[in-house]
Amino acid sequence: MSDLSQPDHMTDMAVELGIQRGEWGSGKASFSLLVENRHCNKAGVAHGGLYTLMLDMALGGSLVCTLKKNEWCATTQINVSFINAARPGEEIVASGNLEKRGKHVAHLSGKITTQSGRMIATATGVWAIWDHKPTSQS
Repeated sequence: MSDLSQPDHMTDMAVELGIQRGEWGSGKASFSLLVENRHCNKAGVAHGGLYTLMLDMALGGSLVCTLKKNEWCATTQINVSFINAARPGEEIVASGNLEKRGKHVAHLSGKITTQSGRMIATATGVWAIWDHKPTSQS
């Protein structure tokens, strides 16, 4: 496991937003959040940027939990489709799956659902993989 993939580390941003880690390991990761008014746009529903953040965390997590000690990765592309809106009081879960991993590239997929199973968003993504921590991260 690399420094990047330690499951006990949550960014300050994720903590401030109230995001909680769920599943972590074997090419799968999930994060949950109880939607509050502070997460909403002017229409009163959860902001699309929040969904994108959670999907980036879930897809990326499904890869980083598989990294070797010295490996590092970063998002190169993420595509999000917004299907339904989540409202304050609803708990949403972003889940990610590692679909295929090569030496330098990984393909991932994910979704956000409510606790009742209503689909909120789907995503696919591509992550770059390095065999060492980039000098910019040292």
